[in-house]
Amino acid sequence: MLDPVEPLVQSAPLARDQLDEQREVVDPGVPLGEEVGLEPLEPSDRLVGEALDLGQAAGDRRRLLAQAVPQRGADRVGEHDLELVGGDRQRFDLQPRPVECGGDARRERVAIFHEPTVPRSPDRINDVRIEELEYDLPAELIAQRPAARRDESRLLVYSRATGAVRRRLFRDLPAEVAAGTLTVVNDTRVVPARIRIARPRGEVLLLERLGGDEWEGLARPSRRLRAGRRYGPVELVEELGEGRWRLRLDGEPAGETPLPPYITEPLADAERYQTVYGRSPGSAAAPTAGLHFTPELLGALDVERVTLHVGLDTFRPVTEPTLEQHALHGERYEVRPEAWERVRSADRVLAVGTTTLRVLETLARGAPLTGRTELFVTPGFEFRRVDALVTNFHLPRSTLLGLVMAFVGVEETRRLYALAIEERYRFYSFGDAMLIL
Repeated sequence: MLDPVEPLVQSAPLARDQLDEQREVVDPGVPLGEEVGLEPLEPSDRLVGEALDLGQAAGDRRRLLAQAVPQRGADRVGEHDLELVGGDRQRFDLQPRPVECGGDARRERVAIFHEPTVPRSPDRINDVRIEELEYDLPAELIAQRPAARRDESRLLVYSRATGAVRRRLFRDLPAEVAAGTLTVVNDTRVVPARIRIARPRGEVLLLERLGGDEWEGLARPSRRLRAGRRYGPVELVEELGEGRWRLRLDGEPAGETPLPPYITEPLADAERYQTVYGRSPGSAAAPTAGLHFTPELLGALDVERVTLHVGLDTFRPVTEPTLEQHALHGERYEVRPEAWERVRSADRVLAVGTTTLRVLETLARGAPLTGRTELFVTPGFEFRRVDALVTNFHLPRSTLLGLVMAFVGVEETRRLYALAIEERYRFYSFGDAMLIL
């Protein structure tokens, strides 16, 4: 799944030790060793409402830093505690999580989940606190490139019925799937959605086609952009808040593949950020659980397709005190009648990725075959159609991690993630996978 994925907002002021005497910073998008002077930083009150920056990677390639703006007057400690404040003063907490990097980190310190301040009790199943979505991850476990062969990634298999854990390779998936299981995949394709603009220097990330040549997108630097003006192939029409714009695009998208910011190495083959079965362009990020499949592996399974175009919901981190207080914007989906009939009547259904699961559970609640889903899957959710799930290891503070917790259980998910970290599984978009039975 998004795994998060990558939020697109104006780059944040860095820490004091990353500023020179003229208050200039090194552009985090250029190779190490090349310093490019940027404009002097502005006071934080002028940066309220900036959009998430999906294209920026940390200038220090050994550390992930949140791209955000400082919250003024927050009751937080430490100069690296950052958050984005929306136009309605809604807080989008983007506090970075330090990661171990280099040296003897592997031998001396093991990353673990943060312990909740209050133990979880059975009557609080629908109240997931934000600290329960947190964990620390050694930087070297963030996959920078896909496996040499898609199905050579590792597969952590977990049985909810017995609690058993098995270590397999992804190519072993057919042997783990019960007879009579229908495997359902999301056949969306990622569009070249990242469009750089020169003046002012920034970028636009296309999120969703609204119709014809109109799109919704994220743009930076939002504070310097104006409605009615053209920036390269993009004309900004209306500001929608939180860095989002309604815009017009000349022709079809012809930008760059919008890789997440935690991937700092160039991608040699853009098709490796597409599934082999993708055929419906429209996503701003890949349904990453499907990246492990090969044509041969698909041929060994009984497969059906649905479509959900990955958009803003996948990018936005959870910032509220509890998961249930987070708001979703919704994402577009489409399912053929014959495909839904197969899914509806199947003995068992294996959903490949969190996006596929959301579509199937949306339809299982009587939704039309084409539309938008705002279904928010959190612990306590009643699953009506999905029996098993293939998913990657997701970012902390993400709704995708919350969905896995709904399917597996909060504490059990935390235990499985800690096990994956201990056993050196690879995380996020190009990382390894988990099969939940």
